[in-house]
Amino acid sequence: MKRFVNRLFGKLTIGTLMICLQFGWLVYLVYGATKANSIVNLILEIVAVFIALNIVNKDMRTSFKLSWTFLILFLPIFGIPAYYIFGRSEVTKRTRRKMVRVSEAFAPFRTEEPGVREALKERNCYAAKQSYYITNYAGFPLYREDSCRYYESAEALFPQLLEDLLSAEKFIFMEYFIIETGVMFDSILAVLERKAKEGVLVRLIYDDFGCIRTLPPHYSRTLQEKGIHCACFNPFRPVMSVVMNNRDHRKITVIDGRIAYTGGFNLADEYINQKVRFGYWKDAGLRMTGDCERSFTTMFLEMWTYTTGCPEDCTKYRMSEKEGENRRQGAGFIQPYGDSPMDREDTGENVYLNLIAHARSYIYIFTPYLILGTEMTTALVNAAKSGVDVRIVVPAIPDKKLVYLLTRANYAPLVKGGVKIFEYTPGFIHSKCFVVDDQYAAVGTINLDYRSLYLHFECGVFMYETEAVMQVKSDALSAFEKSRPVPLERAESYHRIVRLFFGVLRLFAPLL
Repeated sequence: MKRFVNRLFGKLTIGTLMICLQFGWLVYLVYGATKANSIVNLILEIVAVFIALNIVNKDMRTSFKLSWTFLILFLPIFGIPAYYIFGRSEVTKRTRRKMVRVSEAFAPFRTEEPGVREALKERNCYAAKQSYYITNYAGFPLYREDSCRYYESAEALFPQLLEDLLSAEKFIFMEYFIIETGVMFDSILAVLERKAKEGVLVRLIYDDFGCIRTLPPHYSRTLQEKGIHCACFNPFRPVMSVVMNNRDHRKITVIDGRIAYTGGFNLADEYINQKVRFGYWKDAGLRMTGDCERSFTTMFLEMWTYTTGCPEDCTKYRMSEKEGENRRQGAGFIQPYGDSPMDREDTGENVYLNLIAHARSYIYIFTPYLILGTEMTTALVNAAKSGVDVRIVVPAIPDKKLVYLLTRANYAPLVKGGVKIFEYTPGFIHSKCFVVDDQYAAVGTINLDYRSLYLHFECGVFMYETEAVMQVKSDALSAFEKSRPVPLERAESYHRIVRLFFGVLRLFAPLL
């Protein structure tokens, strides 16, 4: 009962109600004007046509165009206000200019080791092309592998993360979408507080909307009192604003300029299965050492500067030449990258599309959500039709019922095209991983859904022949054994009314 009351009168509930009231009042005003005057109604219909034509001519995904065009033309009283308040994926010019200034300030720190790109090109032309894209359009350099280990679950990773945090001597940077007090975060917090007292610089960024139900208001002040420098990204305000669409979905830990972590896990007990909500929670993590951590340091400091307004010098946080003497050189190449809604470049999606397009033998994918646009669906089906073994693992137990229905609504066209879909029966799979042809892998925070691909700040790691690539494959093969395949008969066995409902969900998926 206490939990119910807290949710009922919580910040999210009250804020959502206020936004709905604001939007409802705006729609009511438009409706009242059209009912009172037929000329106003005619003008509204003409405006709807012009807006729809403008959307059609915009450089945006086909699925977005279809969704918004349909809504605006058939329900202009509702659709026009909704589009101008919630529908535009682009941010304000002021916000974009601010992020561009920050990115430009950090560009000189994204340096690449001489000869590393030529070495990759000699090994594999396609890997070099993928790396070229990431460097030139996302701005992140390529590195030789030092040490790169993939963890198939967050609870397997957690002890090593604590050990590495305890070893920190200079700084700890952490950036997460969700933080919740409990076994996992309380253990980390104890280490962070201890390290802050020892003189280690500790900084933490969390997303305000991601933590709206897991942390008390102004929790950043509590952390500041413990000596932990804290920033809250894009605080949730109960006003209609396109800026509220953009969230910091990244998961980053950097320690002393020598160790970096990323993956799908947040800092909450369900991610290490200390709290069971949807069966076994399977998540992925990646631990890296060597120069590649520089890109994660830069990502963090960019977000810190953007959020706090305090400029930073990356050179203070780099490993010294003496410290780097003990680095080992692995056989592969590694390239962390960030994806931002500010730059009009869909880096996360394009890395995935490039991997699909160049697969020759197999593509194995982990994703918690399967809400695809036309481009991604076509790429996966074309790969399967070309003889590539395309397998996707999704959860068997949903965390969000509507999103789960959207995932199932995408089954039929994929399975019909030859893509094999598996439902992870032990519980919920939250990993975001691609592994291709025993050579390439991508691990990070980027889901196969519209918000993750187009609206959120995300991060990932592209790998070529690192030790982690085959670890991802091994985890995929193990997951297939624990999952049930979705046959075509089941994908198409739904009642006609259910299939119609799925069609509506797919039409409006980009708006959710």
